[in-house]
Amino acid sequence: MGEFFETIPKESLIKWILAQKVFWVATAPLSGNGHVNVSPKGQVSANHKSFGVTPDHVLDKDTSKDQQQMFWYLEMTGSGNETISHLLEPGNGRITTQFNEFQKEPRILRLWGKGRVLEFGTEPFNEMVERENIEIIPGVRSIIVVDIHQVGTSCGYSVPLFEFKGFRSTLNEFFRRKEERYLAGSEKDSMPRYWALKNAWSIDGLPGMPTGLKAGREYSIEPMKKMKGPFAPKNRAGLGVRGGFQIEHLVIMLLTVLLAMSLATHPAFQQHAQTRIREVMMQVRAVPETLPSSIRFRD
Repeated sequence: MGEFFETIPKESLIKWILAQKVFWVATAPLSGNGHVNVSPKGQVSANHKSFGVTPDHVLDKDTSKDQQQMFWYLEMTGSGNETISHLLEPGNGRITTQFNEFQKEPRILRLWGKGRVLEFGTEPFNEMVERENIEIIPGVRSIIVVDIHQVGTSCGYSVPLFEFKGFRSTLNEFFRRKEERYLAGSEKDSMPRYWALKNAWSIDGLPGMPTGLKAGREYSIEPMKKMKGPFAPKNRAGLGVRGGFQIEHLVIMLLTVLLAMSLATHPAFQQHAQTRIREVMMQVRAVPETLPSSIRFRD
């Protein structure tokens, strides 16, 4: 049966999480017109520390206050950047992480929380790398941190059994060769240029990596178009919660006008308005004669 907790309740569950080879993260834009995203994540190579969990109630040495339990993972560069765009969207940050047991006793575990993007090269990124002793390899673009506020487990009885066969090295090798070409003098193989092309905007037109956006302006790189068809949004024309003039705005305006007209023609409203006007006029007449003549009330 499913159970819910505010934090990961057992050290054994943390060890189980850290032993997983793959997990999934889900995010979505605030707008109901946007697209929900689900991405597979996991260990980037054998014996590499690619994700982790802070112990419950970690004491902050600087503030002497308990830190919120958090889950973090190293994010490699890819052709998409939906997670980053959704977490950076003002007022958003919602993220769910899901783990499955594929070999032993069935189990599903979810972590709900607010996500933060620690972009490659920034001070928060470097601090996290040092604190968690993370090895940075070519192609890393950020560390995603999830501040956990709810944990849920469920049976997983219908999840099939799978046997782990090994890690794929294709992505790591791709970015290793790309870095070698860049260090040899190929400017077009710089990571900021790649981020400008593929990671500057989401499929819904929400801004993505700040470094990618900056590089796009600096090098005049046109970002790739990620969706096809007449309903594909344009970059720089993000969804937003209330971005632009929408049909509901017109409806509200029309209802406001109709309400105002209805009130203005209602006898009870007219009588009330006349009473209020008389009261205001009496108050104005009571203004002391010492006021400048320019603002005195005159009959």
